[in-house]
Amino acid sequence: MRLRRFGLITIATVITTLCVSQISFPTLIPVKPVLAQTAVSRKAEADGLYEQGNQKTKIGQYKAAQPFFQQALVIYREISDRQGEALTLNYLAIVERAQGKYQQALNYYNQALNIFRQLGDRTNEGTALNNIGKVYEGLAQYPQALEFYQQALAIRKQVGDRSGEAYTLTELGFLNISLGQYPQALDFLQQSLKIFREIGAQREEALTLNSIGFYYRTIDEYPKAVEYYQQAFTIFKKLGVRSGEGTSLNNIGDFRRYQGEYSQAQELFEQALAIFKEIGNRLGEGVGLSNIGRVYYHQGQYNQSLKSFTEALAIFKEIGDKVGEARTLKYIGNVLYKTSKLAEAEKTLENGMEVLESLRPGLSDANKIAIFETQTETYQLLQKVLTAQNKNNDALEISERSRARAFVELLQARLLNKSQSEDSIPKITIKQIRQLAKIQNSTLIQYSIINEEFKVANKLQSKESELYIWVVKPTGEVIFRQTDLKPLWRKQNISFKNLVSKTRESLGLDDKSRSIIDVKIVNHIDEKLQKENLQTLHQLLIQPIVDLLPSDPNQRVIFVPQGDLFLLPFPALQDKNGKFLIEKHTILTSPSIQVLELTHQQKNQAKPTSINDVVIVGNPTMPNFVTKIGDQPQKLASLPGAKREAEAIASIFNTKALTGDTATETAIKAKLPQARIIHLATHGLFDDFQGLQSSIALAPSKQDDGLLTAEEILNLKLNADLVVLSACNTGRGRITGDGVIGFSRSLFIAGTSSAIVSLWSVPDSPTTELMTEFYTNLNQKKLNKAQALRQAMLKIKEQYPNKPLNWAAFTLIGEAE
Repeated sequence: MRLRRFGLITIATVITTLCVSQISFPTLIPVKPVLAQTAVSRKAEADGLYEQGNQKTKIGQYKAAQPFFQQALVIYREISDRQGEALTLNYLAIVERAQGKYQQALNYYNQALNIFRQLGDRTNEGTALNNIGKVYEGLAQYPQALEFYQQALAIRKQVGDRSGEAYTLTELGFLNISLGQYPQALDFLQQSLKIFREIGAQREEALTLNSIGFYYRTIDEYPKAVEYYQQAFTIFKKLGVRSGEGTSLNNIGDFRRYQGEYSQAQELFEQALAIFKEIGNRLGEGVGLSNIGRVYYHQGQYNQSLKSFTEALAIFKEIGDKVGEARTLKYIGNVLYKTSKLAEAEKTLENGMEVLESLRPGLSDANKIAIFETQTETYQLLQKVLTAQNKNNDALEISERSRARAFVELLQARLLNKSQSEDSIPKITIKQIRQLAKIQNSTLIQYSIINEEFKVANKLQSKESELYIWVVKPTGEVIFRQTDLKPLWRKQNISFKNLVSKTRESLGLDDKSRSIIDVKIVNHIDEKLQKENLQTLHQLLIQPIVDLLPSDPNQRVIFVPQGDLFLLPFPALQDKNGKFLIEKHTILTSPSIQVLELTHQQKNQAKPTSINDVVIVGNPTMPNFVTKIGDQPQKLASLPGAKREAEAIASIFNTKALTGDTATETAIKAKLPQARIIHLATHGLFDDFQGLQSSIALAPSKQDDGLLTAEEILNLKLNADLVVLSACNTGRGRITGDGVIGFSRSLFIAGTSSAIVSLWSVPDSPTTELMTEFYTNLNQKKLNKAQALRQAMLKIKEQYPNKPLNWAAFTLIGEAE
């Protein structure tokens, strides 16, 4: 589906630009050689180059178009033609985006936007804003995309640009599909369709019909999807828009492929390919060949599949489409894997991985995270290929390379005192992993969830296939095990992801169970189901490696989760005898092994501090908070238990807790950089959409709103040995391939080496007892952080033996010592 959507969006971008950016291309007039070229002739030359680039872009030859636009740009700047300069910059951005060079695209779009604003060209200002939104959407940076689309829509309505308004409505429709806001998505698309019909823009009407088809395809209403695709095809055919015909045929063919109707799909793809060849659309040819290759693959015709993919790869390389190149290398690698040509598959996938990683330099942290979300399949497939060759240690290196890369770059940048690390981050090796296990004197356990495409009810679906597990002992020995996840959905009709979710529900964890306004907690605990789920997860995650775990309960075990495993309370997993994992082991977590290496370096670089340098906050005067967009702000509920907790902990350190009006955001932020230990007992407000807007409630003042966000923490300079966020859901956020984007990530980048955060809405009284016990163990009994937390959990578990809700919420990330 991503192939088809990209094609549609690319076409829309070009049409939008041409509709609102009319240029007159005067005929070139020969001049005598002895005369200097006039501004008019130079403009004509630039216009001619611009038009040649435009024609190349229309047929998907982006790489070939680029030199024409670059030459045109030089001339427009030379003759001070600001309008021509801006329009050319806009096209260069389109070319860069088509080649996967997102940062360059943004740079060009922003330059064009600035010129349009200087010229007072509101119409093209709207176009530039729309196109910037398109780049952010392609990077899955949806909040930014939404902001730019809304600005573009407002301008286009204001200047009466009906066509532009309709295009932006279409983009908003696509964006809401990505967000899962389906009713809103359809409304935007229908508004767009209505406008195009009113202004008689039939070609754009057909494009929008294709978009509505995509919407219905996304929500699994396939007959309706095909109906809209057919309507689009009919209009394109009547208008003689051959590229549109090809796109519609590809859409219908993809539906047939998904349905398992391979002969019909192949026929449609071949018709589309013939059209793209006829009009010289090289991008369309590459997509068409790739689609045909996939049909051959699903039918087990691997030689034909490989031939089609190889031809598609050559085209993507020719036109400079890096995204298409990497995707096709993945397809080729999969064919080679299926035909047991494992060495060739390994090399092909490594090449694909290099192409993908070449797209990341220069991107912001947020954009690196977003683009990585579209690239995980290549890393998973390469792990499969390597384990099939018994290269299990190499597979661990790739598993490690597939996670927390942006996090690692930011951490390394901080350690090197750079604003951002532009250098290539050294890939961690198996030698370094072994050494780290020895340094940490810990058992490292890394999980990797492997997905695969299966035919279910005669339809292709991506399903969880295997769980790869690596155990690295404190001696440096590395052992690989794996768990088959297919029986879960084949026999028990539940996915691994849903099993984690159902387990949390059975523990009594519901995001709506605690109101941040009135602090009422309603937990519906099903003890029988809770035990069954915790034991099932123990069987999948722990039993395959139980013989490799340390027998000494004080020996540390560091889990490196992936995906929804970040939401799992490992201490609460139960074996078949009902014994919890925390009873047997001292547990920590880390987003990756390399992050653990860097937090260790961070601890060693920390400046010496006094044992009395502590900041303890409890129940600040609560700020107002908007719980839902459009609602009025409401004051967060007071937390008397948090005050008691802070005061009890403060007495352990012989200091005074900051509570009520004294705990303002401004005052606390000023104290944090000098603190050795930071403890914040208050409301935690997690954001699983952006992650960085997760916030800790502090007292508001004239200088602030009282909400300390993860983004603000990211920009602090901390020297803390330990930060404890004793609040609800502080270990949660947006789950990505880079780990959890939220408080813990921000704290480490800001400078701390250890953090304790929560995985759910924690109850007041047990949390107060647990935290008091933890600090007693840490400060008075001189246990390390991991042991102190384990003993505190065990103490509270004695009171609530079958209620992990009350004692298993907190997890220690980073350094134990």
